[in-house]
Order: sequence, then structure tokens, then C-alpha cells
Amino acid sequence: MLLEGKAAVIYGGGGSIGGAVARAFGREGATVFLAGRTMEKLNAVAEDIRAAGGTAETAVVDALDAAAVEKHAAEITSQAGSLDISMNVITHPATHGTPLWEMEADDFMDSIEVALRSSFITMGAAARRMVEQGSGVILAFGGPGDRSSPLRDYKLGGTQVAFDGIETLRRQLSVEAGPYGVRLVTLESGGVPGTLPADFEGRDSIAELITSQTLTGRAATLEDVGNAAAFAASDKALPMTAATINVSAGALID
Repeated sequence: MLLEGKAAVIYGGGGSIGGAVARAFGREGATVFLAGRTMEKLNAVAEDIRAAGGTAETAVVDALDAAAVEKHAAEITSQAGSLDISMNVITHPATHGTPLWEMEADDFMDSIEVALRSSFITMGAAARRMVEQGSGVILAFGGPGDRSSPLRDYKLGGTQVAFDGIETLRRQLSVEAGPYGVRLVTLESGGVPGTLPADFEGRDSIAELITSQTLTGRAATLEDVGNAAAFAASDKALPMTAATINVSAGALID
């Protein structure tokens, strides 16, 4: 198994991306620590992992609360002996469908502030432990906002700017933490139809648009994202850091 003996924390572990990554990590042998605000969602993912023979723990943790994140990271290290993998995929507030020039500043900044504050807090808590132990992997999801996206015509407000901010943070931390054995990798997506709720207005048209922008005629599934994350977090990917893994099926061209 790719992640046997590893301890992984996923913030937003009860969500669609977080849950998919958590299940993949559990299947590959990691002890998965699911953190988020809604215990019911976290427990549902944990039950799936345990039913498949994996190990999972849950905790209510606000990724915007530095003290809470630090306390939880310390508890993981104390219990597991190390913190080997960290990924933050919490939901960012979003005001979509409004042209930037018509948006209120608070609506624009909401996504950016949540994305960057939570990423800085969670990456920092992980990096402190990983630097001390001399190894570890921090994963991000989303990709830069300065590239073409199949959703560009949907007026995504601050969302793409937030993703670009996360990428800049990831690049800088890659440089500073790399000499201590810490790797940072972003899973770069052009959209995953499986993240769209069944009752989301326009779900089918957005899913169709995402798929139509791919080169393969097949958009990434949640399982695909989980598998890519498991590889990136594993020792099979040791030479990979300060890098992205493109899971857009060609919607974003490197």
C-alpha cells in the first residue's frame, strides 16, 4: 500500500473532494484524521474508510482558528507519532455569477480571506511538525487563477483569485521548507463534476461544459482525484515538490 504507516490530516474531510481523498488515503494504508465543522459528514466518510478496512478518526476543527488547528495537529502527532500528510480542502464562500465590476468588496474578499487564512494556518501547523521530523507532504487543490478554465464564463468572483493566492503561498513554502524534507504539491483541476450537488441549479450544464473542455472527453472523477492525491502523498512521488499534478484531463494545458 502506498501510504502504509502514514498519518494524514484532511481539513474539510467531510466534503466531496476531502472525502474522496480520505477514502483513497485509507485504502492505501494511512491513518486518516478527518477535520471539519460538521461531525455528521466527517463520520460518514470515516465509516466508509473503516468499512473498507482502513483507520479513521474525526474531530470538529475550524481551519480558520489557529489555536484549534495547532491543538489538533499536536494531538495527531502525539497519537500517531508523526504528521506525514496534510491537505486543506475546506469550502470557500463564493459569490458567483456577478461581474467583478459589479461586486461588493466584501463579497469579492470572502473567498480570498478564507482560502488564504485557512491555508496559511493549516500549512503552517503541518510544516512545523514536518520540518522537525525531516519529512512530510502538504497538498493543495484547485490550481492557479491565472490560467484559462472551463468555468471562466461563469463569473467566479474571488474564487480564482483565491486559488492563485494559495498557489503563491504553496510556492513560497515549497522553497522555504524543501531543505527540511517537506514536499508541497497542488492538484490542479479544471472542474470535477462530482463536486456539484445533485440539487444544484444548472448542474448538468456545468458538468457538460467541464467535460466538453477536456481533451479526453472525460472529466476527472472524485475517485481520480483521490488516486492522484494518494500518489502525490506517497514515497513514489519523492522527487515531486514545488509542482502541480494536472488532473484536468487536458482542460488546462501545461
